[in-house]
Amino acid sequence: MKFKPVSGKEDQAGGVIWRAKDADNYYIAAPTRSKTTSAFTHTIKGTRTEKKRVQMKVASNEWHTLRVEFQGSHFKVALDGKAALEWDDETFKDAGKVGVWTKADSVTLFDDFTYGSK
Repeated sequence: MKFKPVSGKEDQAGGVIWRAKDADNYYIAAPTRSKTTSAFTHTIKGTRTEKKRVQMKVASNEWHTLRVEFQGSHFKVALDGKAALEWDDETFKDAGKVGVWTKADSVTLFDDFTYGSK
């Protein structure tokens, strides 16, 4: 998918959620403009827990691409065509919903969201 962080005083974030069971249980890959790092997290019963963090620059008012690949318990994330990080986790093993994600006062545009097998 493509995302463009436009504004936000507290944060400028946008990302992908996957294997979402409901509003309180899912994985997130979310590059953040207000920090120079981005994280993989999972949310269980509404509590977000960081699993991995990586240096990833995200410029405001510019389009970026974010790709998440997941198969079994293995996940890969690429930002702007470059591998960002890989991670294994078995918290959510079953299929779930996918979608876009943002937080706080972030104003983020999304485009070209696709989902499917390779």
